[in-house]
Amino acid sequence: MNEYAFPALLGIVQGLTEFLPVSSSGHLIIASSLLGLDGARIKIFEVVIQFGSILAVVLLYYQRFWGLIFPKKKPAFETDLAAQSPDMRRSFSGVRGIYLLMLSSLPACILGLLLHKYIKTYLFNPISVAAALAVGALFILFAERWSGQKKKGTYEDKDAQTGKICSLDEITPGLAFGVGCFQCLSLWPGFSRSTSTIMGGLLLGANRAVAAEYSFMAAVPIMAAASAYSLYSGINELSVADIPFFAVGSLMAFLSALAAIKVFIGLISLFSFRPFAWYRLLLAPLVFWLWM
Repeated sequence: MNEYAFPALLGIVQGLTEFLPVSSSGHLIIASSLLGLDGARIKIFEVVIQFGSILAVVLLYYQRFWGLIFPKKKPAFETDLAAQSPDMRRSFSGVRGIYLLMLSSLPACILGLLLHKYIKTYLFNPISVAAALAVGALFILFAERWSGQKKKGTYEDKDAQTGKICSLDEITPGLAFGVGCFQCLSLWPGFSRSTSTIMGGLLLGANRAVAAEYSFMAAVPIMAAASAYSLYSGINELSVADIPFFAVGSLMAFLSALAAIKVFIGLISLFSFRPFAWYRLLLAPLVFWLWM
């Protein structure tokens, strides 16, 4: 097989699974095992190619990210209304948007730095990852049941009747921080960052689309920090010859993440997250068997 086929395949796996509640780490364990890949270089590669997935989110939501840096100025009459109404001041842009993302990133960043060595030593093993897949599946089923079951029509129809948060602009600091606390669950390898943040958003009152979209947005700072840290700490394991290998993986992660996000957003208003839970329960023993 061509030497660049390996990073391409891993990049596709990473991109397709990173933003779905199925655990990209679990899938990369399976893919790496089947391809016979192992070692420090591959472990660094699996984290660094997240840059491709990050770029996919930034591209798809470029207007939102652009608004964080260059928020639009409101017309004078809207500014007057904003001064009178707290609801009019809400907007996921500028300083407020950056503040919300910081609130969602800080808990996992702080806890991750404190527990990094412990996680690497005790949680990167087949029993732990398989257990995380199973527990994450139960978390999905719990969140689906707690946040309300589908009745008639689409999920959006029901959201309009139950007062759920239906826009990124309606996200509050409390919800952003709460999602950040739930994101700490993703420090358990195999639990899945998307599972923790999307289900956390549902439990805290966001509708399905907003919970998913905010999960994508909140992924950018935490994934960028993790990728940069992994690259920095493992730079001595790499050489200039590794650049094409990493570039191919990142490109494929970018392209596959674009497709995965678009399809996912298109489907979540029609279907529950329960199929992802059943899929994770099937995946858990496979991860355990392959890693052993």
